[in-house]
Amino acid sequence: MREIESLIPHRNPFLYVDEILSFSREEIVGVKIFSSADAFLAASFPEFNYVPGVVLVESMAQCGGAGVKKLGFSEGLFALAGIDSAQFLKGLVYEKTFTMVIKNIRLSNKLIKQSGVGYCDNAIVVEASWTCVRIQ
Repeated sequence: MREIESLIPHRNPFLYVDEILSFSREEIVGVKIFSSADAFLAASFPEFNYVPGVVLVESMAQCGGAGVKKLGFSEGLFALAGIDSAQFLKGLVYEKTFTMVIKNIRLSNKLIKQSGVGYCDNAIVVEASWTCVRIQ
């Protein structure tokens, strides 16, 4: 987790990436395990133990941002500016590994455009695309 904290500004309880498994200019792969002990999840779908979809999209955007930083591609602080599309195909329950496969569509010094697919147990949970812009 310390490595991720050196790459992006997010901190617990809003740090949604545990590890970057691989990264290249084309693709970034990372993982996150959401825990029932995460207080911010306590009131969301309490009967089903589902992680909210908006958290999954943020998790993929953080994974993509951390991977871009590992590439050493761009300096500065980037922030999520828009979610272009998102489809939620299955619920993600706590304590399961959420694997994120992020595609870099466009990388520039001012803008990052990415898309991603989030998996659990080899099944697609979410597909999304987003844009991040440099704010600092």
